[in-house]
Amino acid sequence: AGVTMTFSAQKCGVCFQPPSIILIYKDNSRDKTRQRIMPVRNFSTFSDCSRAAEELKNNPRHKAYLEGVSLRQLQKLYSLLRGHLKGQSLAESLQKFQQEETIDPEEDMNKLDDKELAKRKSIMDELFEKNRKKKDDPDFVYNVEVEFPQDEQLESCGWDIESDEEI
Repeated sequence: AGVTMTFSAQKCGVCFQPPSIILIYKDNSRDKTRQRIMPVRNFSTFSDCSRAAEELKNNPRHKAYLEGVSLRQLQKLYSLLRGHLKGQSLAESLQKFQQEETIDPEEDMNKLDDKELAKRKSIMDELFEKNRKKKDDPDFVYNVEVEFPQDEQLESCGWDIESDEEI
């Protein structure tokens, strides 16, 4: 049998005050559910969300915990944070992210520049991967649902709320 992950991600969210990415994960070796707060530093309205997401995912301190979280999901959390810094409401930021991440079937791919094209391609790959992974696939992490916690103290956190989306 392959090495099982020590930590399995359950929910990932963003907290605006202080800016941090919050991960709720299960420590499989102890069978306990814990919360890990990863402070977001040097992030402004001009920051590149995909770069921030990659840096976080490859950060040696957080790498093991973020194994079950997709890069796209982290990008989304950063884009919500960036929207918040720009004074957008959570709903606006989500909608904006949605627009950017949706592939328009009518769009002429030949007119896009390389960066945009690469982005579309990674969205398509991601959708393909998502559909390809089945429950018995060792990499398949299911139940990474992200929802708004009922807990009052987490008021300032915006959770990634696409619960119908399998990650």
